Amino acid sequence: MPVYPCIGPGLLAAVEWLFLSPHLRRTATPRAAAILLVAGQIPPRAQAGLDRLHDQLPHPRASLTWDGAGDSTPDLRRLWRELLAGRGDQPDRLPDTPPNEWRGKGDHGQGGKGMMGGVPYGRPMAMTAKDLRDGLELDAYTARFGPFAPMLPPGLEVEITLQGDVITKLTPCAPPFDQGLDASTPSACAARLLHLLGLPLDARRVRTGKRPMGLARLRALPPGLGEVAPDNDARARLTAWLAGREDETHIPPLPDLLTGLEWHEAMLVLNSFTPDALRRACLEEAEA
Repeated sequence: MPVYPCIGPGLLAAVEWLFLSPHLRRTATPRAAAILLVAGQIPPRAQAGLDRLHDQLPHPRASLTWDGAGDSTPDLRRLWRELLAGRGDQPDRLPDTPPNEWRGKGDHGQGGKGMMGGVPYGRPMAMTAKDLRDGLELDAYTARFGPFAPMLPPGLEVEITLQGDVITKLTPCAPPFDQGLDASTPSACAARLLHLLGLPLDARRVRTGKRPMGLARLRALPPGLGEVAPDNDARARLTAWLAGREDETHIPPLPDLLTGLEWHEAMLVLNSFTPDALRRACLEEAEA
């Protein structure tokens, strides 16, 4: 059954174990899910993000709150059967309004202003700026990501400006939730990164204490990506995790670490650090 998890503090490891069940399919987007799994107590600052995700699930939809105790698979299967029978659909939590009011504004009533200003039909237009790599004038788009994006640690919120796939500016807005040491074990971190690399079978093997099917898969991480010290890049950190070694790498500020990388590179670099280390780095940056 298709399930999208929203993970609160201390529940990341439990949710990852839960999705080893063959009955569950963890979707990459809420638009592909039928059930929203709310794991743990969601802090108030993330409640609005949780409500937005809930309303993105297509009808019919259901949600389940789970405290991490026991196996929630039977409850999820019960909800799935009810949805298939046409029962239990949930209404929207938020009003159906555009992100920016636009009707009746501007010269033509569509929210625009001049050539590229305003918010046409509720969305700002991308403005051009010089590309970091070659200086070409490309559209720059700024958006906020998190706190429940599947490629980010739960709770992390960042505002990112993109030109194409390249991150030209990144501002941390909220740190990851505290997940405890269970989420930062070598096997948990290696499985998380392998899954992001598109190797779910290897990720499952590592999470259950087995070796991946081939170490040649390490070549999927280019050498030098996310290097924070000599011989300490994303590939080296994954190699250490696969060998069962813990990594205590100090993480530089996220803007210094990720600016200039393409989106997929940045997500791989983020996931080459433990959730605990990422949380500490964000808290240190906020206090600086």
